[in-house]
Amino acid sequence: MSTRSDEFVRIGFDEILYLCGRDGVIGVVKAGAGQWFIETEEEEIALFTEEDDLFVASGFGTDERIVKGIRCMLYLARDVGSPLIVLPKDHPACGRLKVVVSAGAGTTISCDITPGTHPQQDVLCGGGEFDGVWITGVAGGVRLQNIDPDKIDIRRSRI
Repeated sequence: MSTRSDEFVRIGFDEILYLCGRDGVIGVVKAGAGQWFIETEEEEIALFTEEDDLFVASGFGTDERIVKGIRCMLYLARDVGSPLIVLPKDHPACGRLKVVVSAGAGTTISCDITPGTHPQQDVLCGGGEFDGVWITGVAGGVRLQNIDPDKIDIRRSRI
């Protein structure tokens, strides 16, 4: 039986952190101080981030397409400024999403929510091995809490 633990991983603004599991991959980048937009069916929400806040992307699958998709989504959100889109819970596209993104100081990964439907940026859908993992931006890196190091491979690369 594996034990969940807390980890600190140093990453810079030009790096991406990958958490690689059996069924999915999570990518994490520093957001930096900025203003972003979340689009829902009813409203547009302005989101303000601080220097150590994060963009977190969760991909459903582990092949190279998913890893490239995560990298692309994080680039589109952070560097291009594309808005984050929130779908209604019964929208047919929810089941076809391959990558979902959140932004903010911290994100909890949950396997009990519908992908792409949460305007609250503190929860993100992910695979079972990530359920309950809390990802927080801290000075100089990322704090990973409740992570199972026997099931999740931690990697870094340049974005």
